[in-house]
Amino acid sequence: MMLAEPLHEDLEISRTSELLGGQQTLHRQVRSRLEVHDLLQQGLPGHALKYLVNRIATLRVLDHDGLEKAIGISLRTYQRRKDAPEKRLSTEQSGRTWKFAEILGRAGELLGSQAEAEEWLESPSMALEQRRPIDLLSTPAGVTAIEDHLTRLEYGVYT
Repeated sequence: MMLAEPLHEDLEISRTSELLGGQQTLHRQVRSRLEVHDLLQQGLPGHALKYLVNRIATLRVLDHDGLEKAIGISLRTYQRRKDAPEKRLSTEQSGRTWKFAEILGRAGELLGSQAEAEEWLESPSMALEQRRPIDLLSTPAGVTAIEDHLTRLEYGVYT
């Protein structure tokens, strides 16, 4: 009997979940897009954001606005939230946090490491009209442009 290979969606969800601390910080296992929807609707636990920030250099740099660009939370708001890690993020903040982790995970898989993915986020890209991917995360149109760019990279189309 052959075991079925995991679906692409399962791998992406699992990778994203792990960037947010997995079941330990999310307090549940997430296996499908509908479970992700339910989790984001309830709001990610503050622990998940703290876990992500502690592991991503782009978000930790204090004189940088990466956290606000990537997730829509100012550094000051994040510092206040650190005192209440059980408090859930808003639906919007949760969605942006998940999407950032999803993009970072996908880029890491494609480029070979999380460090390479973080560097890619901070580097101007010809395919994005010399814009840095992190600067495009604040709008749905920018996120779509980043995702399209990653798809082109995945298939070897660099322009």
